[in-house]
Formats: sequence, structure tokens, C-alpha cells
Amino acid sequence: MNNDNLRALSRDEAVKNGRKGGIASGKARRERKALKEQLLLLLDDEDTQKELCTALLNQAIGGNTKAFEIIRDTIGEKPIDKHELTGETLKQALVVFDEPESKDNDKQADDV
Repeated sequence: MNNDNLRALSRDEAVKNGRKGGIASGKARRERKALKEQLLLLLDDEDTQKELCTALLNQAIGGNTKAFEIIRDTIGEKPIDKHELTGETLKQALVVFDEPESKDNDKQADDV
């Protein structure tokens, strides 16, 4: 960065620029809020929901992996969200969670 091209802003200039930024930020926030409200209204319509689901399904069938992931996650089949413990694995997990910490500390002290 070339410091020769920089100049310090006066207090009035900084306040003026800050005000401009605040106004622009408020406008953008209002626009996002309006868009969100419009989308929520459209999503309340049953036909729109069906069209979106159909479009998403068609994208997934066409090879769009992101669309597939969205469908998979939405129906509750996300791999990291679903864990099943059965048999020996379940017994091991129960033993680990049932043991108080003091027993672990005693075992470690005996090993030393």
C-alpha cells in the first residue's frame, strides 16, 4: 500500500461517511427483510411448495449433488445426524457412560 496517497479524514468527513454507510446499511437490511417476507408468503402456497419440490427433485435426478444433499438432509437421512448403536457397541457405550470419573482416576493411579 502506498501511504503517500492516503490522507487523514477530518472528523466531519468521517462522520459524513459513517452516516452514509449507516443509511446504506439500513436500506439493504430493509430490502432483505422485504424479500424474506415475500418468499415466506409464496412458500405458504401449496402449489409453490409442490413446484419447488419437483424442481429440486428434477435437479437431483439430473445429477446435481447439492440438490440431492438438500433432499437427503430434509428427510432426516443426513449421515452424521443418525447413529444407531446395537449389540456389543451399545453395551460398550453404556459402560463408558455409566462409569463415574473417580473409577477412571483410580485405575490410572494403580497403573502408575
